[in-house]
Order: sequence, then C-alpha cells, then structure tokens
Amino acid sequence: MAETTSSPAPAAKAKPALKKGALVRVNRAAYAGSVEAGSSDPHPPAYIFEGPGEVLVVKGDYGQVRWRRPVPDVWLRIDQLEPFS
Repeated sequence: MAETTSSPAPAAKAKPALKKGALVRVNRAAYAGSVEAGSSDPHPPAYIFEGPGEVLVVKGDYGQVRWRRPVPDVWLRIDQLEPFS
C-alpha cells in the first residue's frame, strides 16, 4: 500500500467565540453602515466603542450587551463586537 501524507489544511485564524460574561466593545468599522447603526441614533455614543460592555446572552449571531452606565441593554451582531483589552 502506498502511504499518503496529507497535511491538515491550515486553520483559518478564527475569532474567539464570545461567551456570556465576556467584556467587549463595538468595532467601529463593522458597526458603520450596518442595519443596527441605521436603526439607531445617527451619532452613536462613544462609550460603545471604548467599552467595556458585558455580554449577557448569546443567541445565534447576536449578543445582548450591558454597558456599565444607566442605559438599556442592546442586541448587536457578534461580528460587530471585539474583546475588550
């Protein structure tokens, strides 16, 4: 039998999955021009880009984020969020 050497395909650098309790901020480039941005205030508040917000729930492609301010929780697409560092 001939040996076949198959090297596994290099894994694409995947974004780490955001889970409940993760600290996040909004990626300005991903948020700009999105449906969420269009249905909101034309000038989003700076604190969503500065962070941190806490992910409360993840359902499908969306996460509910609570900010450390007296403002309502918001649902945003996970691809618009990035880990807070």
